[in-house]
Amino acid sequence: MKVKDVVFEDFINYRKPSMYIIFPNCSFKCDNECGRPVCQNSALAQEPTIDVDKDELIENYLNNPITKAIVLAGLEPFDSPLDLLPFIDTFRRQYGCDDDIVIYTGYTEEELKMGFYGNGDRQSQQTYYNLICSYENIIIKFGRYKPDEPSHLDEVLGVELASSNQYAKLVSNRGFNE
Repeated sequence: MKVKDVVFEDFINYRKPSMYIIFPNCSFKCDNECGRPVCQNSALAQEPTIDVDKDELIENYLNNPITKAIVLAGLEPFDSPLDLLPFIDTFRRQYGCDDDIVIYTGYTEEELKMGFYGNGDRQSQQTYYNLICSYENIIIKFGRYKPDEPSHLDEVLGVELASSNQYAKLVSNRGFNE
């Protein structure tokens, strides 16, 4: 699994103590939409990408009594489909863990539902998004960063989001794992 970094205990990006996995790819859609560099994570793109074993990550998570959720963020998790879905599938099916998984994306909910993201064909992307939503306790933070907008407290995540258009939503068919 290709990542930029892993924070084994994060207390900033979700209301529960989390493992924070930083994904390596992004189309820089926020910059493109604004017409100038605005991405707070742009420096991450220059950092080395490393290979990590997803099973080792999951075992580290499961053996840590502090962490209660996983946050997948960094650049853009949905631009790394060959790592995102297999990680979630392994976590849920092989390890049987239903703890919350939070995905921070700059894509809108409509873009993901309609398959307008990443580098695949629309039908494959729609199927991919629907597969992710079929797992328990999947929360997605939607929306691009827009400069000069007020931040706000997101009640689902329990943290401040940088732009008023951003929000988090439980997208799975089943509720939160409390």
